[in-house]
Amino acid sequence: MSILNRKRKKELRRLQNQASKLWDSQQVLVGEAAGVAREASRQLGNYNREHVVPAVNAGYQRYAEPYVTRSLNVSKRVLNDGVIPAAGAVVGSALSVWDAAADTRSRIAAGRGIVLPSNAALQKNAAKYSKKLSAKLAALEPQKKGIGAGGVIALILGGIAAAGVLYAAWQTLRADDELWVADDPLRAPDA
Repeated sequence: MSILNRKRKKELRRLQNQASKLWDSQQVLVGEAAGVAREASRQLGNYNREHVVPAVNAGYQRYAEPYVTRSLNVSKRVLNDGVIPAAGAVVGSALSVWDAAADTRSRIAAGRGIVLPSNAALQKNAAKYSKKLSAKLAALEPQKKGIGAGGVIALILGGIAAAGVLYAAWQTLRADDELWVADDPLRAPDA
């Protein structure tokens, strides 16, 4: 067993006091570092709200939003003008075939057999459907617009070119004596 002498005990107490002071100062330092980290986080949040988010929003609105909006509009148009009517037509056709089959089954079960539609009824329906279809096709044809900007420019340039040709012809054919030169030298008329 070793017993510590006073000198060693005193050194150990001094070392313990130093360690305790160091621990306290480290706790204060860690507390201050946590406060600095909290303030930095708050400032980063402020910077993010004030600068980064508006810049990202502006970039999105400038570059991505037109394409996203156009894509949504095209998707809606395809869905509303193509998919839904086609699906409705398919479902409607299937239901009418189902109804016709059920009607035929019920007639056969009642002993009446299959009755073919009359020629007049078929002609009437064909005329009705062709009238509807021609009206729809006429609505789908693009409407002819008046003369466009290109046509106006072409007319103006054509007018200018025609005026230039007419002016050149007038200059050539006007009756100025000094402009006319005889082809043959002067000779006496034949008598």
